[in-house]
Amino acid sequence: MAGQKFEYDESGSTFFYFLTSFLGLVLLPCTFYFWPDGAKEEEKDRDFCEVFQRKQSKLKKPEKWKGLRKTTQRMLIIIGWVLMAILVYKLQQFDYEYANFDPYDILGVSMSSSLADIKKAYRKQSLIYHPDKPTGNERKFMRLNKAYRALTDEDAKRNFDRYGHPDGPGAMHFGIALPSWIVEKENSLWVLGLYGLVFMIALPTVVAIWWYRSSKFSNDQVLLDTTQLYYYFFHKTPHMVFKRALMVLAASLEFEKGHNPEIVERPTDNIELPQLIKQLPNLGEKNKERPLCFAYSMKARSLLHAHLSRMRLPDDTLDQDRLYIVKCCPILIQEMVTCVAQLIMLAHAGRISRLPSLDTIEACMKLSPHIVQALWDSKNPLLQLPHVTEDSLRHFVSKRRPVKTIEQLLALPATERHHVLRSLAEEEFNDVMIVCSRMPKIEMEVNYEVVDDDDSGVFTAGAIVTVTVNLRRRTMGEVYEQSLQEGEQTRVEGVQEKEEEPGAVVAAKKSGWKPKTQPKKGGKSKAKAQPQKKKQQQQQQQPQPQPPTKKEEEGQEKSKKHNHKIAGSGQQVERVENVVEEKGEQTDEDESASHSDESQAEEADTESHKEEKQANALDDDAEWERFQKGLTKREKALEGKSKLSHTVHCPFFPEDKQEYWWTYVCDRKKHLLITAPYQITNLVDMEEVQLKFTAPQRPGIYTYQVCLRSDSYLGLDQTQDIKLDVKEAREIPTEHPQWESSSDEEEEDENEVARDEGEESEYTTDEEVTDDSGEE
Repeated sequence: MAGQKFEYDESGSTFFYFLTSFLGLVLLPCTFYFWPDGAKEEEKDRDFCEVFQRKQSKLKKPEKWKGLRKTTQRMLIIIGWVLMAILVYKLQQFDYEYANFDPYDILGVSMSSSLADIKKAYRKQSLIYHPDKPTGNERKFMRLNKAYRALTDEDAKRNFDRYGHPDGPGAMHFGIALPSWIVEKENSLWVLGLYGLVFMIALPTVVAIWWYRSSKFSNDQVLLDTTQLYYYFFHKTPHMVFKRALMVLAASLEFEKGHNPEIVERPTDNIELPQLIKQLPNLGEKNKERPLCFAYSMKARSLLHAHLSRMRLPDDTLDQDRLYIVKCCPILIQEMVTCVAQLIMLAHAGRISRLPSLDTIEACMKLSPHIVQALWDSKNPLLQLPHVTEDSLRHFVSKRRPVKTIEQLLALPATERHHVLRSLAEEEFNDVMIVCSRMPKIEMEVNYEVVDDDDSGVFTAGAIVTVTVNLRRRTMGEVYEQSLQEGEQTRVEGVQEKEEEPGAVVAAKKSGWKPKTQPKKGGKSKAKAQPQKKKQQQQQQQPQPQPPTKKEEEGQEKSKKHNHKIAGSGQQVERVENVVEEKGEQTDEDESASHSDESQAEEADTESHKEEKQANALDDDAEWERFQKGLTKREKALEGKSKLSHTVHCPFFPEDKQEYWWTYVCDRKKHLLITAPYQITNLVDMEEVQLKFTAPQRPGIYTYQVCLRSDSYLGLDQTQDIKLDVKEAREIPTEHPQWESSSDEEEEDENEVARDEGEESEYTTDEEVTDDSGEE
């Protein structure tokens, strides 16, 4: 192309610009994500028990490697920024004058300098930068010569004034951001070898290794072979109990060395494992199913049984294996739940013959909290608390008020809690209260409707029902703090009332009141006999009336007759006045009634219009709110779910675990799962979940349960019933006014055309003129 010239970077400035930009794009995100946080870590909980101390010590062991990794990251980032500063400095030192040619600046003279001054400055600098001199610089001398020509030569001066350069208009230069030594003949072999090594060997190898590893795992980093194993066993055993689900979990291929190189097989396993198996009852070691009878499955199952029994294992051998297996369990259990839910949906669709029951998927869900807290399904949930053992549980059971859950323990008054936990020391009691106050308390609100329908509250057969579950998380300390204070106040008030009771009873007895007593068995009570005696005594004490004398009777009769006459004459006068008043009131009432009817009608019309406007405004607001909620939900779905919620108190779990939940809809009467369990991983304060399912095809009243299960704690599950009154499905409309609009318009057009043709025109036409001439 004419006027354009492509060339490699001779000076190096273009390449350095490229390198600086690339390094900045890499350093900025790396510094943000990988720079170690210098702030102090949050203070962790105090060591509540011996098990918690052991967990903290094991978590602190790899801190040396973490410190080395943090130091390495910090050094690499610092080196990168130092290199960035050097590049920026070199770019600043690159010849600014090459981009902006200023002859006065190059020669070091002012614009008002004379020709003699310009020549003097040129001679002075040429003695310094001439190539033959020791201090010579060819590039600077060439620029010095061009600057001198631009100020002394007429043609060069004209070119400089017109084009900004003494050489006149030059070709457009496109610099390639690579140094020129790359294309030099001496370095071609090395460049070609480096190109082949990077793009033909290293890059395909990295992609092949990544593809080989990633093709074995699902999105949740679970082996696909393990998922196929779960499908096989859940289809083979549709009704699975807790221990059977535990056996399937132990058969996961993540615990087999051929599929997972992190598994360690020790020679001491041949000695320690048989001894451990003898101590574990109901292990099922005689099961001959494959792979349940394999060595890796037996080892994982025995370690899980020992974990649930809270047995102490050798620290350097079996306990290390137990920690690794327990750490992998939550992800594997979630995969088990997903597999069972998919099999249930396939069975409903008629793709498979065996339908897994609701008990199967709930048995899989139960595995997670029991493994996290290291408790069997038959143990008391109170054993999750520190310092609470099997021996101290006997204090929680009493005939007056048995305590079975953590909520019941917190609901007790302070004196009764101290009495229940009397076997613990004061420090241990405070530890228990701290853990209890941090336990989650979930408030669940359930709403269900048919979305995108005129009557959202009417459920027809086959309609899509949307169940909205609103969850609000609070700690038990926040929930029961007020109730505990109120309980203490009521307890104090009750004591005061008991102290003041004798004085009140004495005052009541003085006034003649006696408290009622319960009747004794086998005879009449004194309480029933006492009121009858009181009535008899009162009747005896009251003075009986004496009969009147003859004179008093005659006086009473005369007074009665006189009053009767006066009343008769007064009644006649009142009747006449009432008639006149009634006639006047009737006319007034008629006129006022007509006016009031008109005003009431007008008010009713205005009120009806106002109500219609308000109803329309409310409908519009409701639709807008739904639209906004839909947008926010889509944005949240695009952002993805967070995996951070709240840290779980789990001293027997090897790592810090986050608090997750499952919510789903089921039918416990028929043992059916209605919706697939949805895992909530980001319940910090409040969260909203939508579950959708199809209403039954037959009309009737159906009762379903909305369940909430924890994957970390025992005894915190919740269930709420919902009732659906399913009506018959509406008929599919065959006609609609909008569908007939086009045909009606066509008919109207045809009628107008016919009407126009039927009407006679006022003006004569050519046909009429020809007809008249023919007749003549």
